[in-house]
Amino acid sequence: MIEKLFIISTILLAFTIILCIIRAIKGPGAANRLIAINVIGTKTVVLISIISFILKETYFLDVVLVYALISFLASIVIAEFIKENRRKF
Repeated sequence: MIEKLFIISTILLAFTIILCIIRAIKGPGAANRLIAINVIGTKTVVLISIISFILKETYFLDVVLVYALISFLASIVIAEFIKENRRKF
């Protein structure tokens, strides 16, 4: 029963990640795109964690940690890029 709940939540998370990708592409401004990218990273971490629980594999948690660090660093780099480009205009 609980695995069905996790599978349903995995499908819903995947759907909301797709919606966030659309927002990141269409976003009206750079700040909205940055927030969409942050949300995609966070939801991906949760998605991989749920898949790890469903498959009962612990090595996915290592992947989650690495992905979270890369997502954090990417957010910092993108924020700095946005900040530098706003100064030019």
